[in-house]
Amino acid sequence: MILELDCGNSFIKWRVIHTAEATMVGGGIVDSDQALLGEVIGLATARLTACRIVSVRSEEETAVLCTLIAQAFGVQARVAQPAIQMAGVRNGYEDYQRLGMDRWLAVLGAYHLAKGACLVIDLGTAAKADFVSADGEHLGGYICPGMPLMRSQLRTHTRRIRYDDASAERALTSLQPGRSTVEAVERGCVLMLQGFARTQLEQARAQWGDDFTVFLTGGDAPLVRDAVPMARVVPDLVFVGLAMACPLD
Repeated sequence: MILELDCGNSFIKWRVIHTAEATMVGGGIVDSDQALLGEVIGLATARLTACRIVSVRSEEETAVLCTLIAQAFGVQARVAQPAIQMAGVRNGYEDYQRLGMDRWLAVLGAYHLAKGACLVIDLGTAAKADFVSADGEHLGGYICPGMPLMRSQLRTHTRRIRYDDASAERALTSLQPGRSTVEAVERGCVLMLQGFARTQLEQARAQWGDDFTVFLTGGDAPLVRDAVPMARVVPDLVFVGLAMACPLD
């Protein structure tokens, strides 16, 4: 069985897959290395034979996690590395090593699935969009604050904005103008995300007409689903690219 990890700035998304049966044994999202170890150890059926990682953390933090995995499970983790070209896609950054690995792997996964021009919209801590032409040229993209960052900044810098997560969830039952602070903030942030997604769609149409595929991924993808109804929602798009960047056969 293979342990796959997507290590972001705030959370670690993980899953254990049974390669022979092509099934997922378990998975989830945790906020620390120790929580990850506890979750994976708790899988009674998991006998790990390999591990592969995509990380946007520092090299030091990633190395610490690799050491913990080796000690706990006796496997050497493979960490995905930047590349100028891979799987038919050419990295579009002037300095290819500066393109975030999560974005790079999502682009690889999207192009593999689309077999043509594609737009990748990834909505997590940050909101990201990337464009790939039909011949595999990564044309660049955009990054702006995602829902967690927008919410955090408003809470941090505006003294009177205080509410809990349960109130935030209730506020998103509608996108009508808010009649309380929590409704105004949460619904306003969602509308900004939807506007971001629609603008990316306009950019893609200006480039390619209607001959492209849109992918939605990331934890907040459901919040903009109605804004881009033609999109394919692929929650594990980064893991698709990770398997390509770190083959374990």
